[in-house]
Amino acid sequence: MIPILTIDGPSGVGKGTVARIVAQKQGWHLLDSGAIYRAFALAVQNKRVDITDTDALEKIAQKLDLEFKPTADGELLNVYLDGKEVSSILRTEQIGEIASKIATVSAVRTLLLKRQQAFAKPPGLVADGRDMGTVVFVNAAFKVFLTASVTERANRRLKQLQKQGHPGIMAQVLAEVERRDRRDCSRQHAPLKPAKDCLIIDTSELSIDEVVTQVMKIIKV
Repeated sequence: MIPILTIDGPSGVGKGTVARIVAQKQGWHLLDSGAIYRAFALAVQNKRVDITDTDALEKIAQKLDLEFKPTADGELLNVYLDGKEVSSILRTEQIGEIASKIATVSAVRTLLLKRQQAFAKPPGLVADGRDMGTVVFVNAAFKVFLTASVTERANRRLKQLQKQGHPGIMAQVLAEVERRDRRDCSRQHAPLKPAKDCLIIDTSELSIDEVVTQVMKIIKV
């Protein structure tokens, strides 16, 4: 069996950073499921498809030309859509908003399921997302759910936007984080929730290194 670690949780809890560091330490493959949904959202936007047009969304999902390549320093993954590097575009608020809405479409989640499961290859996989431990890799040996206060997560997102050169207003960022939480947790198909057999870690007052240490402990058990 291929060892799989799932790291789920809402936005702003540090899933991506923790997943990348753990994958590097273990020498395992890395799945950023959020990037898959964001790339799909960008493809939908590029083709000017209405996100309520389920048939059109299914056709795009079936033909999605997506590739991940590590950066030269190995710290990030560059995302290529139709042969074009689109990593920076995928991190924008606009694409994130579209991706969050599309993620509520059950047909799309079903179509992208196999794409995600295909990342499970030797020597192991670290899967970062919102339903990795509850839907995509139900039988994963190791499961973690990261959480943090909504205020702390909004503050982290604001700092991220400012670092990218985008101005932001805390009240607006906080409202968007809360909207996305409601949408992720209330969707009918694959809602955001901790797996019954996961380790829950509140990252509000923890550094990335402290979170990584806790996660590494369950892998070494």
